Amino acid sequence: MVERTDWEERAKGIIRGEMARRSVTYAQLVEKLAAIGVEENERNLRNKVSRGKFTAGFLIQVLVALDAKRLNLEDA
Repeated sequence: MVERTDWEERAKGIIRGEMARRSVTYAQLVEKLAAIGVEENERNLRNKVSRGKFTAGFLIQVLVALDAKRLNLEDA
């Protein structure tokens, strides 16, 4: 069984934290991603974030979709 690294946990925390700050659900995030041309379904999105295994590109896509302007890594 592969264990999550601290970095993966932090990346997952960044996405979940930004979603929580904006009160955005996974279903809403799917819509926001679609608006910037990223096709995801809710189930795959939940699984991807839950695992914490995604590319830096995906992280940036999510942050752009959430309209995040700044990122505080000390809280992640």
